[in-house]
Amino acid sequence: MGKQRKILVTGAAGQVGSDLTRALRERYGNQNVVATSDQGALDHAGPWQYFDIRERMVLDSIVEDHGVDTIFHLAALLSAVAEKDPLKAWDVNMSGLLNVLEVARLRACAVFFPSSIGAFGPLSPRRYTPQDTIQRPTSMYGITKLAGELLCDYYHDHFGVDTRGVRYPGIISWSHTPGGGTTDYAVEIFRAALTTGRYECFLKPGTALPMMYMPDALRASIELMETPAGRLSHRNGFNVAAMSFTPRELAAEIRKHIPHFTMGYAVDPARQAIADSWPQSLDDSIARQEWGWKHEFDLTMMVKDMLEKLSA
Repeated sequence: MGKQRKILVTGAAGQVGSDLTRALRERYGNQNVVATSDQGALDHAGPWQYFDIRERMVLDSIVEDHGVDTIFHLAALLSAVAEKDPLKAWDVNMSGLLNVLEVARLRACAVFFPSSIGAFGPLSPRRYTPQDTIQRPTSMYGITKLAGELLCDYYHDHFGVDTRGVRYPGIISWSHTPGGGTTDYAVEIFRAALTTGRYECFLKPGTALPMMYMPDALRASIELMETPAGRLSHRNGFNVAAMSFTPRELAAEIRKHIPHFTMGYAVDPARQAIADSWPQSLDDSIARQEWGWKHEFDLTMMVKDMLEKLSA
């Protein structure tokens, strides 16, 4: 992206959206980043507007009124929530994205669309899942993410919309409570460790999943959008990786700092089934080649920083 962009963030009160809005405002200036959501609020200054992403005319007027040229589209229902109300998930996730892409086409905006490891399925290779491979997701969330990747490619190929996106692993953040995802245990466990000293995990102890600390996720999103278009062969659904671990391994790392911490298991069959259909690790060599992606936080660094931030 250039030095002076006018950016719109949808879903700005969500787990990623709240931190991404802050990072974008620090980089581009408070008044150049418009935050929108259908609920919640932010604790930092800058333009804010409530609206439902399914209201295309409202979206169009916000883009026009603020002179927006880049949309970070984060409004969506996450995996576990989506399974409880799949019709609403399809409506919010797909109608919302289609509205964003149509407005972007008419107003000449660039679009960032976050996909997910949920876009893979049980037929995908589970270890070091490649960038380009079979994708047959079995959750409604995953279906909407895969369809979203294809829709973004379509709008780029047919209408020239500058669409880009990454496949987020599980995102771990100290600043915001989780929003109904399958990897939420990796956030909840820290608060439990510091307060009660015990956590009941809803996934099995050996469930390995790709994870990423929020600072890396934010950097990946912004760096991809700032990459010159000529460097990109792929557009949407870049694998980005940082670490992969199981609940058992995360608990062991936390015990290095809080020796009395204990963890039990009360497995949620629905979320376990989703996790079992997802990759255990990702091959992100394409992102590293095309736009220089490189993570900074591993498990040890992330756990130390999470506990320090939450304790403060």
